[in-house]
Amino acid sequence: MLTPRQQMILHLIIQNYTNTGQPTGSKRLMEDGVEASSATIRNEMKALEEAGLLLKTHSSSGRVPSIKGYRYYVDHLLKPSEVDQNEIQTIRHSFGKDFHEINEIIQQSATILSNLTSYTALSLGPDMKERKLTGFRIVPLNARQIIAIIVTDKGNVENQVFTLPESMSSEDLEKMVRIINDKLIGEPLMTVYHRLRTEIPMILHKYFQTTDGIVDLFDTMLSHIFEEKIFVGGRMNLLDFEPTQDVSQFKSMYSFMKNADQLTQLLAPRDSAIQIRIGSELGNDLLQNMSLIQASYEIEGHGQGTIALLGPSSMPYSRMFGLMEVFRGELAKKLADYYRALDAANE
Repeated sequence: MLTPRQQMILHLIIQNYTNTGQPTGSKRLMEDGVEASSATIRNEMKALEEAGLLLKTHSSSGRVPSIKGYRYYVDHLLKPSEVDQNEIQTIRHSFGKDFHEINEIIQQSATILSNLTSYTALSLGPDMKERKLTGFRIVPLNARQIIAIIVTDKGNVENQVFTLPESMSSEDLEKMVRIINDKLIGEPLMTVYHRLRTEIPMILHKYFQTTDGIVDLFDTMLSHIFEEKIFVGGRMNLLDFEPTQDVSQFKSMYSFMKNADQLTQLLAPRDSAIQIRIGSELGNDLLQNMSLIQASYEIEGHGQGTIALLGPSSMPYSRMFGLMEVFRGELAKKLADYYRALDAANE
């Protein structure tokens, strides 16, 4: 365990490096309030370096934090900052507009958080498993193509362009949709998914020669609904955190930021606490100099969602921690309001 003076020195070096990006020397630490001689401070910095918490730069006698140093700071020294009222008003104003479906709110949350921080924000909405099917309809585009639309009771909408098989007429398709709606509207999505694989094909076969196309379409769309959709704000901001990366690293990072599955896997299991993972804890060599702050939120009766920030390991943790605490509360409040309005409209 570090002494109080060593903790103070580590804290100040991290604070200075976050603000300036420059190494901190003994003179600056004396100016910042460390009550010791320059020689004593240098000895303390050397001890912190030997413990793996600081790194010595080649260009000066100053020190910068190591990944291990950030970890110690987060675990033992971090105190969340109070969030500026202007930022709170910006969040509330951004959530104040009208939204037509739940995913619009989740997408907006990633955009707002990214704009506030200049980092990359990741957002996952509440779990889909308890949703009920409230609508399935088709909109013709031309003689052979339609848009198929699935709507749930909680405002989730999935749509997909579908080309009709040669053997299926538009009249047959409309009849199939009526039968499917008759049998499945109001059912939980898991029940819908099961019945589409068992009972519904047998019912449709009584009336139609071929039903593969429509059943496959429904199956595909439901699969998409069950997938956890990750929304990303400030996707390309991540490329700014490693200014020295070569072309190969840049391409790898760009590909990573475009891969929704990889981004989803980056998130830890949902937890009520705000989690901070740094460097190798993220499990990806591309992110060895980065940190991820993740916060979950609970919507009563509707499950958990997750919001996360991916940025440099030198991020201002106190400010980001405080901001995430406020932000998840505002997002949960907006979603709860949306669900209440939706429930009232359905009564």
